[in-house]
Amino acid sequence: MQHFGKYLIFMKSLFTRTESSKIIFNRTIDEAVLIGINSIFIVSIVSTFIGAVTSVQTSYNLVNALIPRSTIGFMVREMTILELAPTITSIVLAGKVGSSIAGGLGTMQITEQVDALEVMGINSASYLVLPKVLAALLVFPMLVIISMFLSIAGGYFAGILTGEVTAQEYITGIRGDFIPYNIVFALIKAEVFAFLIASISSFRGYFTSGGALEVGAASTTAVTNSVIAVLIADFICAQLLL
Repeated sequence: MQHFGKYLIFMKSLFTRTESSKIIFNRTIDEAVLIGINSIFIVSIVSTFIGAVTSVQTSYNLVNALIPRSTIGFMVREMTILELAPTITSIVLAGKVGSSIAGGLGTMQITEQVDALEVMGINSASYLVLPKVLAALLVFPMLVIISMFLSIAGGYFAGILTGEVTAQEYITGIRGDFIPYNIVFALIKAEVFAFLIASISSFRGYFTSGGALEVGAASTTAVTNSVIAVLIADFICAQLLL
């Protein structure tokens, strides 16, 4: 509870004595490039193979001849949109982006760069952390959309190349009984996960003290806490929104 209260106070400090909107905007764009553009490759690889594995494993379990093969496309689409794209992508980003944020802020803290900002009259929490949170909120939904597309495409190519399903059957499956709200649900989860990962990682990094070992420990703790928060939020969102 002590850490949670400290976290809430930290989040409140992000919106007090903020810098000009121009400075925040420019820093947000810079952070968006670091968080988003640099994460596209790993998200693409993970998403493509998740879709491929889902397609092959679904085919493996279709032992009843009465179940149409188009079910493979349907299952890949539903699992991708509802769970795999937003949640697995966020967990991957918690490891990559979360550790980077915590490590960067932790290094600035132990080298007294944060103190230097405070001496200059700058709210270091707002200047350093707010752009990271805003950037995460901006790019996470984009990465999730890319993940959805590549996962479904990976399932398509895996099904075709292994001969488990024809192109027409797969396309029929991904078109059948489509619910547009599922896309909205996935993007809402992406925003929630983005906020949790960016804010928790920033919190752990900002309050780092000691030396290089503590920076490493802060990065590890940030990733662990972010993943746990994402899983809990995933359950809560499913209960409230579905």
